[in-house]
Amino acid sequence: MLVLFVCIKQFLIELGIFFLIEIPFNIVKGRGFLMIIGQGVFLRPITEKDVDSIYMGLQNEEIMYMTGTRNIFTKDQIREALNRFSEDSTRHDFAICLVENSQIIGDLAIMEIDLDNKKAMFRIALHSIENCGKGYGAEAAQLTQKFTFEELQLNRLELQVYSHNIRGMKSYEKVGFKKEGILRQSLYMNDKYSDEIIMSILRDEYMELKKNH
Repeated sequence: MLVLFVCIKQFLIELGIFFLIEIPFNIVKGRGFLMIIGQGVFLRPITEKDVDSIYMGLQNEEIMYMTGTRNIFTKDQIREALNRFSEDSTRHDFAICLVENSQIIGDLAIMEIDLDNKKAMFRIALHSIENCGKGYGAEAAQLTQKFTFEELQLNRLELQVYSHNIRGMKSYEKVGFKKEGILRQSLYMNDKYSDEIIMSILRDEYMELKKNH
């Protein structure tokens, strides 16, 4: 815990908001800044400085296949998209960073926030295959759930994952997402069809998981 605290402390001192830190901590806010901190990763608002990492992820064929991404984006297009997202009140975009060194390893978004029906969509992508299978994505999803259900006070968080992304589905199930439906042969990529699996977690389910852990 001490090493974790020192690493986060140094990062926040650079941002001028260390005075907000207390142990134990998880969500840190101040001066328009937000951090959601876990054991191995933390989430912070995405910025233009993250363009290079996002661009790198979009050059990886395996990552593009896992997410069903076809288009190739330039850095300028990514930068323009981030600017649009920052002005969209129905979404929150976060960088996934390592606690040990603050390095960005992925990004995620809570999108299509519907306050009337208290629900939102969720997407996540790691930028390097080397960081897959280490639990980073699962922890980032748990931090997303905490923000969604405790901070935004929503009731439902939904995602879609393709049937060929077995590792992704297992990770989502591990943190409480449940399969709800299948859009059969929704994607044709790499000369084969894949189903689109709809998964979600409800606030009551999240609170039950939190209580049991």
